[in-house]
Amino acid sequence: MAPLTHRALLALTLLLSVALQPVCAHEEPWQADLDRFAAEDRATTPSNAPIVFVGSSSIRLWPDLNHVFSNPGILNRGFGGSRLADVDRLAEQLVLRYQPRQAVIYAGDNDLAEGLLPAQVAADFISLVERLRSTRPKLAIAFIAIKPSPARAHLMAGARDANMRIRRFAESEDGIAYIDVFTPMLDRYGNARSELFGPDGLHLNTAGYALWAEQVAPFLR
Repeated sequence: MAPLTHRALLALTLLLSVALQPVCAHEEPWQADLDRFAAEDRATTPSNAPIVFVGSSSIRLWPDLNHVFSNPGILNRGFGGSRLADVDRLAEQLVLRYQPRQAVIYAGDNDLAEGLLPAQVAADFISLVERLRSTRPKLAIAFIAIKPSPARAHLMAGARDANMRIRRFAESEDGIAYIDVFTPMLDRYGNARSELFGPDGLHLNTAGYALWAEQVAPFLR
């Protein structure tokens, strides 16, 4: 067999790269988190009809979430850096497979930081609700308001707008709760209370999570 010419070798390399591209494009950026959840499920069988907390790092980093509330059967399925659209796309793996009695969602913070408009954030939440309820029509859903934070003070107006839109939608639907953590996280001047955050000014500290627990508890099933 004659050796490949330089031009033929270049064409073959290009063909292989195009053929492999769809595989790379579909790699799951949160595969490590999904593998971790699967390992947890193998180690400890999840409770029947749990309350699933899902969303971005504010959920993922919540210490001992399954022991914070008196409600039995709480699962933490937070994955850092995620957006509402990511929760929507992974809803089957993260929420629906557990046949939950309630889903508690926190996301939208990263969405705004990446440039999404408040209207799109609200639309993505509605899409997530529709996906969840297409399988479980009576599923109770609670949305934890997008928090204010010192590190993202420039997004305060957008967070307030997105929260307002989501709150209006929640109030128009049965079984959907809007949990206002935004307001109690503001000081008297309307700024995010820095004492509720860690050194990065973005993620909650112990005091911040204590405030969240106080606000969330009355809405749990």
